[in-house]
Amino acid sequence: MAKAKRNSQVFKKFFESEKSSGLTLIAFTILSLLLANSSIKEQYTEFWEYSLAGLSLEHWINDGLMAVFFLLVGLELKREFLVGELSSLKKATLPIFSALGGMIVPAGIFILINLGKPTVSGFGIPMATDIAFALGALSLLGNKVPVSIKVFLTALAVIDDLGAIVVIAVFYTKTIFWLYLMIALGIFAFLLMLNRLKITSLWIYIPLGIVMWYFMHHSGIHATITGVLLAFAIPSFSNSSKSHSPSDRLQESLHYPVPFFILPLFALVNTAIEIGPGWDKALFESASLGIILGLIIGKPVGIFIFTWLSIKLKLADKPPGTSWSKLFGVGILGGIGFTMSIFVTILAFSDKTLINDSKFAILISSLLAGMIGYFWLKFSFRKTS
Repeated sequence: MAKAKRNSQVFKKFFESEKSSGLTLIAFTILSLLLANSSIKEQYTEFWEYSLAGLSLEHWINDGLMAVFFLLVGLELKREFLVGELSSLKKATLPIFSALGGMIVPAGIFILINLGKPTVSGFGIPMATDIAFALGALSLLGNKVPVSIKVFLTALAVIDDLGAIVVIAVFYTKTIFWLYLMIALGIFAFLLMLNRLKITSLWIYIPLGIVMWYFMHHSGIHATITGVLLAFAIPSFSNSSKSHSPSDRLQESLHYPVPFFILPLFALVNTAIEIGPGWDKALFESASLGIILGLIIGKPVGIFIFTWLSIKLKLADKPPGTSWSKLFGVGILGGIGFTMSIFVTILAFSDKTLINDSKFAILISSLLAGMIGYFWLKFSFRKTS
């Protein structure tokens, strides 16, 4: 009972944090868009190119601070696998299948539209769900939303994040420098050994994690993956009778800096999208069209079909208090890509105009997915009330 109560409190805290994070991201995105299309747009974009210790500010944010974001994602993933909604095969089956559908179908749509073109490398862009915005949109419906739907969307988005991490590691690594990679993995193995020896001091794990980030950064594999590796190396306790584990303490300490400092900075530097003449035509270019159709159509269709199949084949149970209409509405909210989609865009493309147009397509798609999902669920809840 005490364990269930603590898990409920942790989930409530996580949900409230993500809701506030979504509103903060919206505010900073609007600010960035206004500055990027104002009279000081050149000064604004040049500011992020300022070099610090050999790397631009943009680079430090996207490769450095975002590794801390991925650290938090990794810690949340691990908690879900240990004591949360993914802690047993029965619990994990539905969100795993649903997330797979939400990744495979959007990627397939993007590939179909961009087949034979250089832009096909962006297939990973519509695969991602932004957990902060998705839960933020769900929270606008208030107390009408059953806990089962909140938990389902959270677990789905967490699995989605894991899928995005795998896609980044496998498909968006161009050249590997094996010596640096071996050193980084050697540090990771050493951290795992410290874990097995029950050494719990974060003052040992964090500095070694920074060193691992340095070597991973020079290995050719995107340095943000270090955050996930470090998260899985830091000790966790699945037994609730014990005091907070190092993993729990670190996760709690990051719950505010990440959504209210790191992600807003990411939004400022990566949503400086210039909306010039012909922006409407750019939305019909193959890459933009693949993103829009992948997020708005591919996400809900993929999530719903795989959810329906897993329940009909009795591989999983339908969440209590839900209906097929509500589950489809959750799938629509899954089309809110934003943070992860923008992040993959930076890795997938090198042409600045293409990146700019793709980011704009992500913003449009995420806005539409959020609005459609909100009104769909609002109607579904009204119908059953």
